[in-house]
Amino acid sequence: MSLKSLKDGGKVEAFIFDMDGTMIDSMPWHARSWVEFVARHGLKLDVSDILARTTGRTGTECMRELFERELSDEECQALVHEKEEIYRAMFSDNFTEVAGFTAFARAAVARGLKVAVGTAGDKGNIEFAMSRLKMDPLPLAIVGGDEGFSGKPTPAIFLEAARRIGIAPERCIVFEDAPFGIEAARRGGMRAVAVCSTHTAAELAGPHVIAAVRDYNELAHSNFLETLDAAT
Repeated sequence: MSLKSLKDGGKVEAFIFDMDGTMIDSMPWHARSWVEFVARHGLKLDVSDILARTTGRTGTECMRELFERELSDEECQALVHEKEEIYRAMFSDNFTEVAGFTAFARAAVARGLKVAVGTAGDKGNIEFAMSRLKMDPLPLAIVGGDEGFSGKPTPAIFLEAARRIGIAPERCIVFEDAPFGIEAARRGGMRAVAVCSTHTAAELAGPHVIAAVRDYNELAHSNFLETLDAAT
């Protein structure tokens, strides 16, 4: 982590967290659910290609990308519902957070930082995750992928999260596990922390990325929040 990177962006006032792969260790289960979903629909797609093309995009964007034809909003919604039901059934008994997340978020709030969530996930997946995480306190705002905003790598979801909590983008740090999300933070004028739960630090690199870690325990052990105070 670079103190200079923090100082260059000014005072940090908020953290915005992506959800899948960043707050919860869900990406292996999304991968498995995609395998089941495409098999049901006879699509000949490799799971690594699916994840590369869809992670960070909204459900509607994902379906139009994978089926490669024009789908009505109603068709997309039905397909998304089917896929996410498969995912939740698979992940339910295996649910786990990215190590140290809830403790880190609680510590951030205790230091006066605002916390929000910006995810391409829909209401069903958000409710599924939040009911199991039992965050205390809850995020001040949660922006989902079914609210009409364009998905990542556009910055729309992150910018809306910042707007809802009343913090300027340059005062926010985004936590992300995917290249599209890291790029969305850059386009939104936000600094980022790369959470390397599903991608390497090299895959998540960028001039705005101030740290790359495996999980939040690593951030805690590096005294990230204390260093943040010193830099801002």
